[in-house]
Amino acid sequence: MDWSCNNGSALKDEVPGYPEDLAALLSRAWGVRQRIFPPEITFAVPGGRKYDTSAFSNNRENFLSVSITGKSCALLCDHCSGRMLAGMTPATSPEELLALAGRLRDKGAQGLLISGGCDREGRVPIDSFLPAIADIKTMGLQVIVHTGLISGTQAKKLKEAGVDQVLLDVIGDRYTIQKVYHLDKTPGDYYRCLEEILGVGLDVAPHIVIGLQYGQIRGEYAALREIARIGVQRLVLVALRALPGTPMAGLQIVNYREIACLVAEARLACPRTYISFGCARPFGKEKAFLEQSLIDAGVNAMAYPEESSIAYAKSKDLAYSFVEKCCSCV
Repeated sequence: MDWSCNNGSALKDEVPGYPEDLAALLSRAWGVRQRIFPPEITFAVPGGRKYDTSAFSNNRENFLSVSITGKSCALLCDHCSGRMLAGMTPATSPEELLALAGRLRDKGAQGLLISGGCDREGRVPIDSFLPAIADIKTMGLQVIVHTGLISGTQAKKLKEAGVDQVLLDVIGDRYTIQKVYHLDKTPGDYYRCLEEILGVGLDVAPHIVIGLQYGQIRGEYAALREIARIGVQRLVLVALRALPGTPMAGLQIVNYREIACLVAEARLACPRTYISFGCARPFGKEKAFLEQSLIDAGVNAMAYPEESSIAYAKSKDLAYSFVEKCCSCV
């Protein structure tokens, strides 16, 4: 397989500047999807963001994203600077987390995503919350945890607490890890972490952030190669969104053809893996074109679709459903 991203787009007539051959790449990826998966797509609309269209309206309190560090983060990565934490529901002690989970259960919630800011080693400080998580599992709620870089011992403890799924960003470029995440780590640290999480029998959904290095493709294909080598049941792809108030504000974001290219290559590299495209993606006038190319590239799930994307899925003879939970666990 050619891992370079020199492919073009079937949308070249509508979006100037797309090279010629993405149409062929998308066609190959779509063919793989058709052969292996049933003709259906899931649209994930968890409560972290209000979704209200003619097709579906979600419940803002179903499957909340919770920060166990509040707005605090020791790393303040260049793409986030803690701003993503501000949009999460804070629960900074095990007691607060347990009380929040109880309220959510009483309101009919299905589960919650537990995340937070990282410490200086790139870990979300989850250890002291594990007994509370075990109690939350007795409530019948699904629990997903965004961990950062954890050890095999910590992964085992998460498994023992009954965590349903772990989310792990996987970065394939050392310079990006140092420059954007402010960590003295290597891609190998992320690959080892992924293998250790899998090794204890936890469901894990590795994430690749496309364009993480200030809008450049740098290490994403290396990460995809390693994920394909390791073998996972689920893969989540997202794309950099230049947030205001961060060092990347106003950045020229990664272009849509590069995103479509990488997603199609992911389908070809991981033909039997359930691939989702998550919440983070660029907004703008070409967003609808991007989402349609993601469908062509063979994704199984997509978060918060445009109404035009729902119509496009129908035109591809895909049955669709809406699920009020994270796209990694649908």
